[in-house]
Amino acid sequence: MKLGIVGLPNVGKSTLFNALTAAKADAENYPFCTIEPNVGIVPVPDERLNQLAELINPEKLTPATIEFFDIAGLVKGASDGEGLGNKFLSHIREVESIIQVVRCFEDENVTHVEGRIDPVNDIEIINLELMLSDLEVIDRRLAKVEKEMKGDKSYKKEYELLTRIKESIEEGKSPRSLDYTEEELSLIKSLSLLSLKPVLYVCNVSEEDLIDGYENNPHVAKVEEYAKQENSKTIVISAKIEAEIAQLEGEEREIFLDELGLKESGLDKLIRASYDLLGLMSFLTAGPQEVRAWTIKKGTKAPQAAGKIHTDMERGFIRAEVVNYKDLLECGGHTQAKEKGLIRLEGKDYIMQDGDVVLFRFNV
Repeated sequence: MKLGIVGLPNVGKSTLFNALTAAKADAENYPFCTIEPNVGIVPVPDERLNQLAELINPEKLTPATIEFFDIAGLVKGASDGEGLGNKFLSHIREVESIIQVVRCFEDENVTHVEGRIDPVNDIEIINLELMLSDLEVIDRRLAKVEKEMKGDKSYKKEYELLTRIKESIEEGKSPRSLDYTEEELSLIKSLSLLSLKPVLYVCNVSEEDLIDGYENNPHVAKVEEYAKQENSKTIVISAKIEAEIAQLEGEEREIFLDELGLKESGLDKLIRASYDLLGLMSFLTAGPQEVRAWTIKKGTKAPQAAGKIHTDMERGFIRAEVVNYKDLLECGGHTQAKEKGLIRLEGKDYIMQDGDVVLFRFNV
């Protein structure tokens, strides 16, 4: 799972990345401080893992992980090579979804590349560059599909779909605002269109706004309205506060959150929102050697979930022995859960559920 953190220069991208990864990416008050993307692998917070580990006492505890890419700040004209231009766009092409950090705080000591605080304008600058880059890709593909369509009518659907997306871009509307069938998304998957990647807008507010309430922050309200129109999501955090939280651990961290009146860190909220954005969930495996979380798409069937562990397990899948993690904890272990009839035997058509604890049986 690869997520790209993007935004205009000086909106708090690298500060957020540092907090996420406890890394030391440069975070300075000048444009293009980040050139090559910094990459950080972040564990997914999952209390279920800790609870299972307390019960089983395994040799190893392995959470699911997310890769975050801190991508260089973008400016107008990137699709024509301005700033870091095509390099920036190629980095975005490698990620599965975009975390766009938007400045929603006033601070005269932190420069803004556009000279004013206008988060919707900031969003539109980036989205426009992504759409213009996609327009070139679409035009090339349309020319090819048009030729193929003369001898093979099966290309008609793709042609009509690409034409619809192109018209949307030319009207200045995000292709994300359109509705697509699974078949249509499959038709254009190989193009890896930047403006179709799922986006989570992160409203970066001041410490005061986060603690006292950001309901009256007009910048946040504008971003939420914009996101709604293009079927995207938003969350609100303060990158500065997250940087402070990231320096703390255990009880000290919990006390700090409590003092701020926060139930969880913004980073935990960001990771959970990222999971929802991509339609992901976790299943668990639990034994004396290891308790581990595995990330899969919602709707994944048991054999494909087994394949996440090892391809041989998918190929030789026989059945899955499944128990809900709550039942397992309440019973006090696998043996007791089995005695109570709570461990189910599921076959190839079983659709995995979030929080399933699974033992896969296979033969190759």
